Amino acid sequence: MKFTVERETLLKPLQAVQGVVERRQTLPILANVLLSGQDGVLSVTATDMELELVASTALEMEASGETTVPARKLVEICRSLPAGANVTFSVEKDRAVVRSGRSRFTLATLPAAEFPTFDPQAVETELTVPEGSLKRVIELTQYAMAQQDVRYYLNGLLLEISGHQLRAVATDGHRLALADVGFEGAAVESRALIVPRKGVTELQRLLGSGDAPVRMGLAPNQVRIDLPELRFTSKLIDGKFPEYERVIPQAERCDKQLVIDREQLRQALSRASILSNDKYRAIRLSLESNLLRLVASNPEQEQAEDELEVAYEGDSLEIGFNVSYLIDALNSLPAEMARLHLMDSSSSCLITPAEADDCQYVVMPMRL
Repeated sequence: MKFTVERETLLKPLQAVQGVVERRQTLPILANVLLSGQDGVLSVTATDMELELVASTALEMEASGETTVPARKLVEICRSLPAGANVTFSVEKDRAVVRSGRSRFTLATLPAAEFPTFDPQAVETELTVPEGSLKRVIELTQYAMAQQDVRYYLNGLLLEISGHQLRAVATDGHRLALADVGFEGAAVESRALIVPRKGVTELQRLLGSGDAPVRMGLAPNQVRIDLPELRFTSKLIDGKFPEYERVIPQAERCDKQLVIDREQLRQALSRASILSNDKYRAIRLSLESNLLRLVASNPEQEQAEDELEVAYEGDSLEIGFNVSYLIDALNSLPAEMARLHLMDSSSSCLITPAEADDCQYVVMPMRL
């Protein structure tokens, strides 16, 4: 295997896939990337056994072939070379040799035959979604995914597809985020899948915000997403996601509603959180006529108070929340004005954009 290419042309596919490479791997070969060159195309593959990324780039091959090399070292070598430098990559016996100008690097290789690639599964459902729309529903919801929860199905993002609608839902049992987006093309039969946390994080990194069409292929245990010069494949979490719709308060039943400037409320919560209990992060919200009072305290008897003027004429209410959960929801809310839907001190708070209904955030209350 041998080819000569500009530094940037080799660095781009390496950087696209390196996020999947396991640093603390159980198999040494998982620290490597698979380089495969044939028919004028160089493919770079990385995997952690749950997720696989394959980036491709066109270039002239002096000799075709395939091998695996340490991913981190090859990326750092390419980064260290001057911009616009030519790089010659060749395999000599059981070593990979990288040459550029007067620089020469020799890397250990492992056999390409031992690299664990995914077995392609037959696609059952296929749909095309604008790249920016897919990125948007992920960005609006991913923060609410659980981290290392024993309920493994919460450590990922639920994607529901039905007709011409794609819905993303995430929850850790204490809060929930939901976002919807429509797509054109043929209607799709109802399908639900749970993408693991790492796959969601990588997708968010890889997706752009444009309108370029992205093809999604759904197999029994995999989801495959084709981007320009990149193929993303992830195994799915096998489990039943909770019936999330049961925990979303019905807006029409919430008799206490207020519209407030999202950034103004977020800043007030951030100020009050400075003196909240480090462990429980509790904050008390007191709602009165045209006034919202925020109070946080800690075991050292320190206290923070803040008041905001709001357009509200209903009954008074006192309710407690984890302040971090409220801030996270407001950080993700895609609107200048937020609408808060409340019922009583033991019911969850529903947060939506004031003028739209394409995303919903739910935060469970705390006992104070």
